[in-house]
Amino acid sequence: MSVTVRVPTILRSYTAGAAEVTASGATVVEVLESLEGRFPGIRDRITDEDGEIRRFVNVYLGDEDIRFADGVRTAVTQGAVMSVIPAVAGGSEAAQLPCCR
Repeated sequence: MSVTVRVPTILRSYTAGAAEVTASGATVVEVLESLEGRFPGIRDRITDEDGEIRRFVNVYLGDEDIRFADGVRTAVTQGAVMSVIPAVAGGSEAAQLPCCR
């Protein structure tokens, strides 16, 4: 399945500045693997060492937060739009986020 992935500003250094990229996969985890293949290092900013979405990162398929679906095992349909959105945090906590280093 071909998917459009919206990349937040903080992660665009991995995508050569692109705000949207395409990836493929039948599940979110497969899409993340596809992204990693094209943009090495990006997956580690989105997922933790167990392969789950990091606490301060939100991933949406369309308007649905995947945490309320099947997480990284959520099925992806052809032409879906996946948005990666760092959670808003303030102060020094934001500097500690893996997605923001």
